[in-house]
Amino acid sequence: MTDSDHPEIGSYVDAGGIKTNYLEAGAGPPVVLVHGSGPGVTAYANWRLTMPGLAPHFRVLAPDMAGFGFSDKPGGVADLAAWVGQLTGFLDALGIERASVVGNSFGGSIGIRLAVDHPDRVDRLVLMGATGISFPITEGLDQVWGYQPSFENMRRILDYFAYSRELVNDELAEVRYRAALAPGVQEAFSALFPAPRQRWVEAITTPEEKIRAIPHETLIIQGREDKVIPLDNAYRLFNLIERSELHAFGRCGHWSQIEWADDFNALLVRFLGRDPR
Repeated sequence: MTDSDHPEIGSYVDAGGIKTNYLEAGAGPPVVLVHGSGPGVTAYANWRLTMPGLAPHFRVLAPDMAGFGFSDKPGGVADLAAWVGQLTGFLDALGIERASVVGNSFGGSIGIRLAVDHPDRVDRLVLMGATGISFPITEGLDQVWGYQPSFENMRRILDYFAYSRELVNDELAEVRYRAALAPGVQEAFSALFPAPRQRWVEAITTPEEKIRAIPHETLIIQGREDKVIPLDNAYRLFNLIERSELHAFGRCGHWSQIEWADDFNALLVRFLGRDPR
C-alpha cells in the first residue's frame, strides 16, 4: 500500500490540476475514502486502519485533499467546489466512472456535494461524523480549525477527537505535531479556516432540499460522545436522506474508524458489498 519508510506517501496523479498524493490497496469495486480536516491530517493518518479491512473486498483509494498531506496546497480559504472538482478529477485520472465514497467529517461535506452535483459518479455514500449541514460550530471544531502549533496544543486538540484516553497519548500527539510542522502544512491549514469560523461551517454546507434529493443508498455513522461534530447532525442527515441507515457507536468520539476499527470496517464491508435495495 505504501513505502514502509514513508507510509503517508503513495502515488501521485493530476486531479483536475491538483497534484494529488493517494494511497491504493486491494481490487474490486472502487471505494474512495475522503479524510477529515484536522491539523497534520493525511489520508494515511485518517484511514490507516480502514484500508486493510476493506482491501480484501474492494479497490480502496485514499487521496490527500488539496491543502492537506502531500497533495498541492494552492492556498486560500475553504472551497467546497474546488475539493469536489479535485475528487471528480481524481476519478477521471484513474479512469473510474463511478465509485462508492466514504467521507469523514469535512470529507462528508465533499461526499454530499459530489452526490448532489455528480450523482452518476457515486455508487454508495458513507458519512462518518459528517459536516455538510448547518450547525452552530462546536468548541471542539473551533479549536481544531484554530490550532496553533505546539505539542501542548496538539495534545489538547486530540482530547476532543477520542473518547478513549488510551488512544490520546504523548506518542500520538508527537507524531501529529511533527506532521503539522512539515513545510507548508501549517500555513495552508491556517489559511483554510480563519476566524470567525462559523462561516466555514456554512461554506461547506449543501442546502437541505438538495440533500433530501440524494438518491443513493447512504450509511451514516457517528460516535455518541463526538465533541467535534454534534450527534444531531447524524440524525438530521438520516431524516433527510430517504435511502439511509444510521449507526451510532457508544463510548466513541469523532474517531469511530479508529476507536471501533473492526466494527467500523465490518459495517462498511456489509453495506458496500450487499445487493442494491
